Amino acid sequence: MANYDNPENILLMETSQGDVVIELLPDLAPQHVARIKELAREGFYDGVVFHRVIDGFMAQGGDPTGTGMGGSEKPDLPAEFNAEPHVRGICSMARSQNPNSANSQFFIVFGDSGFLDNQYTVWGRVIEGMDNVDKFKRGEPAQGPDKMISVKVAADISGDKPADDAAKGDA
Repeated sequence: MANYDNPENILLMETSQGDVVIELLPDLAPQHVARIKELAREGFYDGVVFHRVIDGFMAQGGDPTGTGMGGSEKPDLPAEFNAEPHVRGICSMARSQNPNSANSQFFIVFGDSGFLDNQYTVWGRVIEGMDNVDKFKRGEPAQGPDKMISVKVAADISGDKPADDAAKGDA
């Protein structure tokens, strides 16, 4: 695993098309980032499909039923709309017509989608592996959809940490 400056705000997503690394943006959407990390740490996203993938627009997942109608048992979140533009690689929360209905579903934007700006909560951005997101099967719903095999917060992954490297030393 690569070393990241702030592993507490890095999400490591293993998908059926390969790894995707997402930088979380708690300064923009603290409650949404906390929810994403909480669900990841509970294993909620593991095995969940990207049920809606629209070419040139976005890939949506996070519904354990795979229908687009489900979510977690946690309460819905109040909107944290922000000025971050919906451009390639942005991660934003899906919701119903009610702006305060985001729960567990999210989407990753393929291309410029400025019409979503200030209407959906941006909580992260893909910093590695967007080419893998590009490979997801398209459809509403996608037939034989791609899925999240595992989603983890980088800080929770054991392995070489900077402190371990310092302990080894060059002395």
